[in-house]
Amino acid sequence: MVEIDGSTGEGGGQILRTSLALSMCTGQALTLANIRAGRAKPGLMRQHLTCVHAAAEICGAEVDGAELNSQSLRFVPGPVRAGNYRFNVGTAGSCTLVLQSVWPALLMADAPSHLQLSGGTHNPMAPPFHFLERSYAPLLRRLGAKAELTLHRLGFYPAGGGEIEATIWPAAEQLQPFDLLERGAALEGFAECFAPALHPSVAQRELEQLGAALDWSGDQLREVPSRQNEGPGNALLATLVHENLCEVFTAIGDRGISAEQVAQRLASEVQQYQADEGALGPHLADQWALPLALAVWQRQRAASYSCTELTLHATTNFETIERFLPVKFTTLAAGSGWHVGVRPA
Repeated sequence: MVEIDGSTGEGGGQILRTSLALSMCTGQALTLANIRAGRAKPGLMRQHLTCVHAAAEICGAEVDGAELNSQSLRFVPGPVRAGNYRFNVGTAGSCTLVLQSVWPALLMADAPSHLQLSGGTHNPMAPPFHFLERSYAPLLRRLGAKAELTLHRLGFYPAGGGEIEATIWPAAEQLQPFDLLERGAALEGFAECFAPALHPSVAQRELEQLGAALDWSGDQLREVPSRQNEGPGNALLATLVHENLCEVFTAIGDRGISAEQVAQRLASEVQQYQADEGALGPHLADQWALPLALAVWQRQRAASYSCTELTLHATTNFETIERFLPVKFTTLAAGSGWHVGVRPA
């Protein structure tokens, strides 16, 4: 039984998601206390509860404490089962976080799995769909883990209603850790504005402001038509394609925040990444840790990556992973960035 204190480190939902994923991958039972103790509203919110239910469904787990606002959980996994699954957050809570919770375990299944997920697709404090599609999934494919993602409908707060489809192929025998220390040559940079049900001027102003800040123009600035029946929302994305990876940065618009403010916030994040050393941005550096650690564990071969920043999210994730897997993370400042190593313990 692995006992996890959810108040440690950043004290948020990622401790829950990483713990669930690795409990399923390793077959180790889990008890989690002080769930999301570091948040203004502690305990299981709707999207976290969906993560628990989704994890339980794919491995037939015994679960205690799976209820709204619960701050403790007992999770005893069974064998991971491939299949066709549908998970609905029921609110605008992030369905991409639900996908990330079960994705690693489904790599350990004996057949492909097909998932349909409903909820928020572009949320603050969660990876947007395009980040998973362009940044996260391609690195997993290089690791030996094939997946295909499709966005059917955007989902924003407060309406939600987004729809994602994912197919995940088994990869337990194919995972091969690799080093990712350099971005490689810059190949392309472009911006997109998703603003369904909003006045067209919102997207135009955001793209113009972002283009001026990043010196992008023409086809680099793309206003994306909305799909049918998508609720109102606003996400401004900047995609940087390099030889060895792709980074996606996102700013979510909200009431009381001008189009210019949204664009400037995103421009600052992109400019910081461009100025820093390190291959992975702060969010990818955090989320890449778990699949890479699985590959290191399976192959008993060390790997490493460089990143621009080590967030509290990242270091907390490293510590959580080490509780389940016999691996060791090491970090070393390197210029304006960081070098992260993962080796068998």
